[in-house]
Amino acid sequence: MGILGRAASEMQMKKLTCIGMELQFEWEQVAAFVRQPDGSLFSWRERFTCFRYLIYGIVNKTNSEISLKFDDKEFYWKQNESLLRRLEDEGVVKLVFPLHEEIKRKQLLRNWALNWHDFTWQPIDEVYSYFGTKIATYFAFLGMYTRWLFFPAVSGLATQLIDFGSFQWLVLPAFFIFVISWAVFFLQFWKRKNSALLARWGINYSFAEYKASANELEPIRHYLSIEREEEKNFDDAPAEKRRLQRNEWSGVLLRIRNNAIIVLGIICLQLPFELAYAHLYEKTETEALRYVLTALYLVAIQYYTRIGGKVSVILIKYENNQGEQSSADSLIYKVFGLYFMQSYIGLFYHASLYRDILTLRKVLIQRLVVSQVLENLIENSIPYLKYSYKKYSAVHKKRERESPSGKSVRLSTRVEKEYLKPSYTASIGEELEDGLFDDFLELALQFGMIMMFACAFPLIFCFAALNNATEIRADALKLLVMLKRPVPRAAATIGAWLNIFQVH
Repeated sequence: MGILGRAASEMQMKKLTCIGMELQFEWEQVAAFVRQPDGSLFSWRERFTCFRYLIYGIVNKTNSEISLKFDDKEFYWKQNESLLRRLEDEGVVKLVFPLHEEIKRKQLLRNWALNWHDFTWQPIDEVYSYFGTKIATYFAFLGMYTRWLFFPAVSGLATQLIDFGSFQWLVLPAFFIFVISWAVFFLQFWKRKNSALLARWGINYSFAEYKASANELEPIRHYLSIEREEEKNFDDAPAEKRRLQRNEWSGVLLRIRNNAIIVLGIICLQLPFELAYAHLYEKTETEALRYVLTALYLVAIQYYTRIGGKVSVILIKYENNQGEQSSADSLIYKVFGLYFMQSYIGLFYHASLYRDILTLRKVLIQRLVVSQVLENLIENSIPYLKYSYKKYSAVHKKRERESPSGKSVRLSTRVEKEYLKPSYTASIGEELEDGLFDDFLELALQFGMIMMFACAFPLIFCFAALNNATEIRADALKLLVMLKRPVPRAAATIGAWLNIFQVH
């Protein structure tokens, strides 16, 4: 802990103090800084940042180059060069990633992923200590959302099954008002819960991104030196102000252009495709063929929207976004527009053109059931299949290299096994977002569907609550068993997703 503390001091890391202020960390004043819920001094993200700073900070401090050899290959370690960077460039080190801690992982498996005694209960503080703020915030939101779904689920069940006689005409309007009120209260109470979690974890809302991020190798003194240079150039303040204004307006124009490209792509390419599916669905006579058509459509649209997402990533690279989180938010808005059209245009088509609530209800059930089942199968089976294939290939190569006689060969270390596991990344733009992009996208689309079409099928809340209760355990199992341990990311809230939920 002393080594990590001195590393944090060298990096000039900011931490929350007991008086509520964020100050530069000093190892000699360690008692003044807030500790984590489990009693530790540093959060998982802070420890990970210190680890990377230490291992990448091993540099050649001699006055000459050092000759290194690996597998009959010779290369030179230059002066003031990071050793690990050099090894990565030469292919000696393939990947640097955090390993699972077996004791904590098994404890979370037992108490969280495989604990079905309470469908919505989660050890959020333990999840935060193990995975970091961003993932813990997602599971806190998912758990609260699932618990709150039980209220409209019970109300929808009563609306669907109970005959209110002469007051039946008032049931759906009253249910609609109840659902709108429920959504408003849920989002407001989530903001309160989010603030309470940040206070419990000792996180200042303004901390959002450390200047020394997980990928940063240099101390923050680099930034301080830049600030000193800017002070020296104080006389050039008007010219600097004009330059910043030009950059700001350039960024605004680039965002407008990119948004226009996405909107035109939706109107000219995606909208005709979605309307063609809705028309074919209406012309299909049997229910079995409609389910098959819906399944084929959902598989095809996954690739279409993924291409649109990759285009969005390329466009974002040319925007002047301030920081990684700003780029991620811009990506979220663009890609959600694609998925919004994909998810709801067929429902709007039936609702506005045919105005048949029974047909709309059938379409809604099929879309909800097929999409949820298909997404869960893809989400949980593909990582396992990827890992199995990589493991088989690695064992086969190792057998050919070490045991030509055909004897049994296994991967010798836990590091080898975890290296072969897939990373927790988004289906698009993994350099801008992590795997939470897909998980939040699934929740946002579900929330929009149940809010906009609740009156067409009040039982939709029961399906959503059941799916989310299963989703909690499935996502936990995926993170703990099927994937590498994710790199911790800074996040104080659910970010742009909260705006999307509020718009719904």
